[in-house]
Amino acid sequence: MASTLKHNQRTQYDWLQRIDPGRSPLGPRGYIIAKRIMDLTLLVVFMPVLLLAFFLCALLIKIESPNGPVMFTQKRTGKGGKAFRMYKFRTMVPNAEELKKELAHLNELQWPDFKITNDPRITRVGRFLRKTSLDELPQLINVLRNEMSFVGPRPTSFSADTYALWQTERLDVQPGITGLWQLFGRGTTEFNDRLLLDIAYIEKRCLWLDIQILFRTVPAVLKQRGAH
Repeated sequence: MASTLKHNQRTQYDWLQRIDPGRSPLGPRGYIIAKRIMDLTLLVVFMPVLLLAFFLCALLIKIESPNGPVMFTQKRTGKGGKAFRMYKFRTMVPNAEELKKELAHLNELQWPDFKITNDPRITRVGRFLRKTSLDELPQLINVLRNEMSFVGPRPTSFSADTYALWQTERLDVQPGITGLWQLFGRGTTEFNDRLLLDIAYIEKRCLWLDIQILFRTVPAVLKQRGAH
């Protein structure tokens, strides 16, 4: 575990070191069932607020670009390498994928990741949605469909055969809306670093760790840590 985290991260997140999944009374099967129950409970409890936020975000997107779709869907790689269609609010101009080829030389991360600071494809409303992580809200549909969980490794947009053998461990668990790399840097983290954090999560996963990540995601989002 210690080898997967940088020294400053270990110091800042020593709470992670103290989590011992061996103390959990739930076995592997019990953990999966409890995790699913927690996901569904959170959806039901916060549904009124979530629906209101969903409507307001959709309205803002339509006002800025009436001719474009509200949501953006993209095939992502989930548990076991199985592909599924992930939902997000559209934060870019409608022809963003075509423009990606023209802007490839500006990519700041190692391929297959893609990131440009002040990406010209991002709309004004989209920039706000990304800063607040509200663009991820439609992924609650994926949680409802049991394709994702609230907590887990982020699903990648590239297929399982892109992974090196040691990287495939992250495909052993269900992907999530938030996880350790949202706490450790979000968009500023390189893919291999994220892989190490995902493996650290897998090694220590338990219901208490999931709860800790959920609570710690809130201040990370409010501070806009690594958002772009």
